[in-house]
Amino acid sequence: MTVPLYWRDQSLMNWTATVLASSPEVIILDESAFFPGGGGQPADLGQLEWAGVFTRIDGVSVAGLVPAEGDPLPPVGTVVHARLDDVRRRQLMRTHSGLHVVCGVVYRDFGALVTGSNMEPLLGRMDFNLPEVPLGFKDDLERVVNEEIARDRSILDRVVTREEAMADPDVMRTAQHLIPPEVQEIRVIDVDGLDKQADGGTHVTSTRQIGEVRIVKVENKGKGFRRVRISLPV
Repeated sequence: MTVPLYWRDQSLMNWTATVLASSPEVIILDESAFFPGGGGQPADLGQLEWAGVFTRIDGVSVAGLVPAEGDPLPPVGTVVHARLDDVRRRQLMRTHSGLHVVCGVVYRDFGALVTGSNMEPLLGRMDFNLPEVPLGFKDDLERVVNEEIARDRSILDRVVTREEAMADPDVMRTAQHLIPPEVQEIRVIDVDGLDKQADGGTHVTSTRQIGEVRIVKVENKGKGFRRVRISLPV
């Protein structure tokens, strides 16, 4: 597996790359830190620059980068300076890591598994198979989540073989039926001592970098499911 730049260095926001293909539909670079989206995290946005010319990147498809309609296109072979919308990316990293802390607390304290998630910058939600919640659940969850954030736990990432991942019940507790069988190398995100999951997204390196998490709402989604919505300050 070719390790993408956003796995090698999640803090990388600027880099130089060579254009391998260029059309109004897709631009392909030899190396890219643009996260393509997945696991509830949306794709990165940003721009390419060459010789004083700019191309906005409005999204990422399976094929490559999606240029903004009408923007100039870098010719094949051009060396471009690529830049992420770094404010948006950092907000998504904080949000994604915050959701992992929520997940870890709910699993540890209530034994509930995640059934779905989604996020935007500084906003997110997680669904749990949680039939009942105690009185004061929302406020208590917010307090405990922020206590865990203040512990400044390291958030580590590594790539392991499928066999190794499948042998770890913590890693596969929500993902064993979601990862296609042809995927033989799996990335693991480990919030040290709290949460460990197969995850391809981008994260901060410690919980303190998340900042405060607010539990905005806990919704009853029926049939024993609860949806927890969070927000983070700018």
